Formats: sequence, structure tokens, C-alpha cells
Amino acid sequence: MASKYFDLTGDIVEFTRAHCPIVLSAVVGGVGLYFLRRYFAGGVCRSPARLDGKTVIITGANTGIGKETARDLAARGARVILACRDLTKAKTAAAEIRKSTGNGNVVIEQLDLASLASVRTFATIINEREPKVDILVNNAGVMMCPNWKTEDGFEMQFGTNHLGHFLLTNLLLDKLKKSAPSRVVIVSARLYDGGKINFDDINAERSYSPFGAYCQSKLANVLFMRELARRLEGTGVTANALHPGVMNTELGRHVFTTYGWRALLMAPVVAIYYLFWKSVKQGAQTTIHLAVEKDLETTSGLYFSDCMPCDLYPVGKDEATAKRLWQLSEEMVGLKE
Repeated sequence: MASKYFDLTGDIVEFTRAHCPIVLSAVVGGVGLYFLRRYFAGGVCRSPARLDGKTVIITGANTGIGKETARDLAARGARVILACRDLTKAKTAAAEIRKSTGNGNVVIEQLDLASLASVRTFATIINEREPKVDILVNNAGVMMCPNWKTEDGFEMQFGTNHLGHFLLTNLLLDKLKKSAPSRVVIVSARLYDGGKINFDDINAERSYSPFGAYCQSKLANVLFMRELARRLEGTGVTANALHPGVMNTELGRHVFTTYGWRALLMAPVVAIYYLFWKSVKQGAQTTIHLAVEKDLETTSGLYFSDCMPCDLYPVGKDEATAKRLWQLSEEMVGLKE
């Protein structure tokens, strides 16, 4: 047995000597890839803050970074409300979170952001039942779906990602103000800078681009955050937005439905991204950071990535567009006649 071990060791040494450049390149490449993955994993929320006695609402919390955020905040002692469209998945997620955290105060409520009626029903339940809401995490979203419409006839991505959350937040504002200091955390995306609010065709009735509509909705998230923060000055309620990073979650589930065989052309790009994708746990860190970090209690109107504030591109700081979008959104969801 010993002789075989030494024979194998000798073979390895000889191979290494004979192929030194190749072996060296492989080692350097492997080490480099490891550190690149560590770099792209991004920041980590290191706050030890407890949330005992706090109530948190997280939209789309049955999967992905929403579920991971719910798990983390439940582990900190919060009462966590999973606001989800699919109650079957929500029940499963809630049971898993209760078991893994030991926190039995994890509940579910149905919320379909593509239905204004559903949003109003959910808000009524929360306002009547919950004594307070300390943290609202607007996390749910849809990406690059076909040219679908919401129940109310809005383009699906703008309607779900922006209008549903816009109405929800406004209907819960009084509760948030009474619960101050409280926080609104809005999950946007880095692609906001490629967006444009198409006021002349907001529902993409004349022309629809799945990618363009997604970028528009993410820009709307940022502009909503900016105007919301401005309007909430002095109330004790803060509003901030974030880019979670690139990861493999259910958010991309509609890409093949939308693009069909053309999605295969994206394979090389996806393969490169795959090397640097964040895990779901890593992707949830900035959301968690904005929800719990004590030093951010009075921070408002900022955009974060990897747990750090980032400068917004000019399109995300356009105050005139933000105000115009707010007014249009009020009309579309029925807050202003």
C-alpha cells in the first residue's frame, strides 16, 4: 500500500515538472477565480441588531432574496408578514422559516401586486389588524415577461414592480408614520440606468420591449424612492432603494417564454455571469442591511449596492421626472381623481 502511495506521489511530481506552465496557470487561474467570486459576492450585513417587538412586511417573500430576507429578520426576533401571491408556496416558506429560526411569529397574507383590488384588501387587513409596521420591504417583482397586462390593464412589469408597490406603500403610510422610526426598503436593480419613463406610452400599447419595460420599472422604483423620501422628510419614516446584485432566482423564469429559441443566444453571456453570480443569501445582504442597520435610522433617499451607498446616474436623480411619475401613478392607481 505504501509503495503504491509513493509511486502515485512520484507520478504527480513528475507530471508537475513536465507540465509546470500548465499546472502553474491552472493554480493561478483557480486562485484568481476564487478571489473574483469573493469580490463579486459583495458586502455583508454585519449588524447584530435585534428586531424583537418589530413588525416587518416583505412582498414576494416565498422565494429568492425575499425569503432569505424574511429568514434573517425572523431570526432577529421580528414578527414577519410574508406578503405573497401564491399562498401554497408562502405556507411552505413560512413553515421552513419558523423551523429554521425558532420564531413562530411568521405569518402569511395574500397579496397580488398585479391587482389593485388585492393591494387594497391586503392594506385594509394590515391597517385594521396590525398595531404597527416598522419595516416595509418592497421586494416582489417580475422580469422580462411577455407582453402581459395586469388585472387593471397596466403593462405587467410597470404595474407589478412599480404601481402595485406605489399603492401599497401609500396605503400603509399612516401606519408607518405612527410606527416611526420606520423604514421603507425598495428593491430596484442596476439596470435602472438603462430605463426611461415613457409617459407617452406608459403601458407599452404601441411598442413593447421586455427588456426596456423591465428597465423602466426599475427606474420607476428609484424615482419613487427619491420622491417618497422627499415627501417623508421630518416624519421619522425613511425610504431607500438598492441593487441586490446578479443571481440565479425565479425572477428570470419568463426569459425563455418571452424570447424562445433566441434566449439561447444569451447562453455565452449567461455562462460568464454564472461564474460570478451571487448566492441568494449574498443577494439579500443589502436589503437586510437597509432594514436593520442602526446607523441608517435617519438615512433616506439613497441608493445602495453591496451594503454601501452609491451615486445615482442622472436619470435616477431627475426630480422633475420623479414628481411627474408620482402624479401619474396617483392617477393610475386611483389615489387622485
